[in-house]
Amino acid sequence: MNFTQRSWLQWLTLFGWIAIGTIIRFINLDAKPPWSDEFATLVFSLGNSFRSVPLDRAIALDTLLQPLQPHPAASFGDVFHNLMTESTHPPVYFLLNHLWLQLFPSDEGLVSLWAARAFSAILGVAAIPASFGLCWLAFRSRLVGQIAAAMMAVSPYGIYQAQEPRHYTLAILIIIASLACLIVATRCLENRKPIPIWLVFTWVGINTLGIAVHYFFTLTLCAEAIVLLAVVWKQLMNCRGAQMCAPTISYLSLIAVAAGTIAGGLIWLPFLQSIPDNQMTDWIYRGNPFGSILESTARFLAWMISMLWLLPVEGVSQPIALVCGAIVIVFLFWTLPILVNGWKIQLWRSPSRSGIQVVGGFVLVAIALFSIVTYALGADLSIASRYHFVYFPASIAIVSAALAICWDSDRLVRHAELNWTPRQQLRLKFLQTRGRVAVVLIWLLGFFGALTVVFNFGYQKIERPDRLVPIMQQGAQNPILIATAHYTRAQVRELMTLGWQFKHLYGSQVNSPLFLLAQHDRSSNRSVETLYKTIAELPKPLDLWVVNFTSARHDLEKGNHKTCVPDSQRRAKVNGYRAKLFHCQ
Repeated sequence: MNFTQRSWLQWLTLFGWIAIGTIIRFINLDAKPPWSDEFATLVFSLGNSFRSVPLDRAIALDTLLQPLQPHPAASFGDVFHNLMTESTHPPVYFLLNHLWLQLFPSDEGLVSLWAARAFSAILGVAAIPASFGLCWLAFRSRLVGQIAAAMMAVSPYGIYQAQEPRHYTLAILIIIASLACLIVATRCLENRKPIPIWLVFTWVGINTLGIAVHYFFTLTLCAEAIVLLAVVWKQLMNCRGAQMCAPTISYLSLIAVAAGTIAGGLIWLPFLQSIPDNQMTDWIYRGNPFGSILESTARFLAWMISMLWLLPVEGVSQPIALVCGAIVIVFLFWTLPILVNGWKIQLWRSPSRSGIQVVGGFVLVAIALFSIVTYALGADLSIASRYHFVYFPASIAIVSAALAICWDSDRLVRHAELNWTPRQQLRLKFLQTRGRVAVVLIWLLGFFGALTVVFNFGYQKIERPDRLVPIMQQGAQNPILIATAHYTRAQVRELMTLGWQFKHLYGSQVNSPLFLLAQHDRSSNRSVETLYKTIAELPKPLDLWVVNFTSARHDLEKGNHKTCVPDSQRRAKVNGYRAKLFHCQ
């Protein structure tokens, strides 16, 4: 086969991975109900505000869902203003999503959930060829690129991120682009060549854009900076004269990149300063990570493993979940020697040594930074899997580099690449015993993990209104009032999850419930008093559901409100909601 034919086959194979990844990401795209964070994206992308939802009085379903109604007159200025005053996120993704949503008609008067998720899914698909390009550049190997594209196509973690209308898939693309710039820069240093000016401007632009997509991109920049400093330090230590070092202009170029990136990031400094004191992010700082170090460490490992594999662990019986978890753990221990030996051999091979050092070093530093933030600063980043997008594409890359050795071990043994030492030959023959079958098995487990996510047996939504709303509606003979305490806009979004599900399941077939957001005051019992006042104003009989409203629930259970008594039926717990039914006569 000549080079042209082989190149044609390479692109055809890459297209196949893109097709597989696209199909998986669009399966059941709008089947799962949106959770509260998705509503934040939808509302702000439309240029709307949560402040339009009234507090301290009973409101109808249409009033609760009003911020989800598209308005043709909404502008970029509305998106930016509402996002900056009501959220903790930078605006780029929301502005792009604003344009995207204008291309689609509304769904029964509300924004189309499918359209919102489709934008993120398309960006997730784009990460497949981007991973191919990154690995081709980093390891100078199309084989590594093909395996990376294959792994990215079926990554359960990647599918989970791509099926939510959030900014993480865009951030992943920008991280891949920034890593590519890092690789080119380190290669210039190693070859003692000046860093081209186009790379300086491109890298600064990518980094500035990354910060404007998600503030956690700064962790990517910190990890890249540490890796780059290590490369520069190693080179300076190995210098035997000025002619052996990279040109001075290269170091000045790196300083220019750093200065330009810092300048681009300073734009968001006023908003960054407000985040630690923002009630919307208080949940990250709750608890003591050292007090539950095993639990937080287990979560870290779970998120990293799910970047490659996942089997049904949610929505199934406990025995099945335990068996699936055990299979994944056993497979992990079977795979680790393959990865370690593959990395060792890649480090011994001159074409890939630099790539393994840079990309692998980036992953290790990023994980170390996550650990420092969690255990030293008290912000438990292990709680939310979505934050680990920072090192996700690099993790796929280094795993693919190791698997490429396993796939190509027969050729390496046959041609005896390098002057193999006995130890190197032993590692290579170990990989040869695993062969291509191991790579196929690893990919297949990832494929089953992708199906696990799309069919909702893994990475389920934090809130499950699809389970709670049928319970509320089942056997309901009286009008329903759903009440919660209002601390932040998060509670508005939580009620929206229930309202959306009522509209989605029943439409106009049943009488829609009323909703109450009782404003909480820490110095008084204001929210409970508001609830009782609202109950008094509504006709009886009334079915009252208190949801995530602990003070009212305890007060009602004590019998302090004579007309409302707790329902005696025991009901299953539902993720995301602490709900209790009371009958008011």
